[in-house]
Amino acid sequence: MNGREIIAAAIQMSSTPNKGENLDTAERLMRSAVSSGAGLIALPELWNCHGLEDVYRENAEPVPGPTTEFLGGLAGELGVYLLGGSILEGGPQATKLDNTSTFFGPDGRMSAVYRKIHLFDVKAPDREYHESRTIAAGTEIVTAKAGAATIGLSVCYDVRFPELYRLLALRGAEVLAVPAAFTLQTGKDHWELLLRARAVENQAYVVAPAQWGRKADGRWTYGRSIIVDPWGTVLAQCPDRDGFALAALDLDYLDRFREDFPALKNRRPEAYDW
Repeated sequence: MNGREIIAAAIQMSSTPNKGENLDTAERLMRSAVSSGAGLIALPELWNCHGLEDVYRENAEPVPGPTTEFLGGLAGELGVYLLGGSILEGGPQATKLDNTSTFFGPDGRMSAVYRKIHLFDVKAPDREYHESRTIAAGTEIVTAKAGAATIGLSVCYDVRFPELYRLLALRGAEVLAVPAAFTLQTGKDHWELLLRARAVENQAYVVAPAQWGRKADGRWTYGRSIIVDPWGTVLAQCPDRDGFALAALDLDYLDRFREDFPALKNRRPEAYDW
């Protein structure tokens, strides 16, 4: 990080049900991102275990717990801000699990915890999804500090609910984090469209790390991890492989842009009463 600029990396993985294998891949990609100059690193949704619902519960864990200790240790060793994508939080006796995103500072301390609010209960082109059968809906809107930047936390399906991101922006968010595991069928038409819209309407950077490729249960995830600027311009995007999108987030530019084009200040909340 240099003054009001931070270099961000959106990690792209094709996680498996093997937690140890996923941790090794994540560490390799994070170290590579730091070598490329990243000061803010973001992992995708369910990066430590993905692909088979029948192993999710046995791989769920408390927060804090082993995976967050792993992330905190790496953040401290590498001296970076780290968005821990999301993992499944809970114990073996829990009725439902949480889809939980965590955030760490360069001191290795966990400074924020967000639990996914919007659950993916849809009939998509490829299959039906019922996330609420096993996952509890979160209730708290969460921001975190990354040096001079304020980060707004969210997870995947949240991106379809602009109310959340407007509230994050009104709470000071300059960077919107959207770790995801978008399906191929929805992603090819909606992934970039939605992320660019959230960036433009909230005059914020968007950092969206994603799962890619075919999963152990046979379904496909879209990938194309992306970083978008407040004008809606794509600054960086991953091809279809493990890796990361890397881009500089210029917060001084963001300040000037919000001053010159004051859409957030021009809101008329008194007219929005339902």
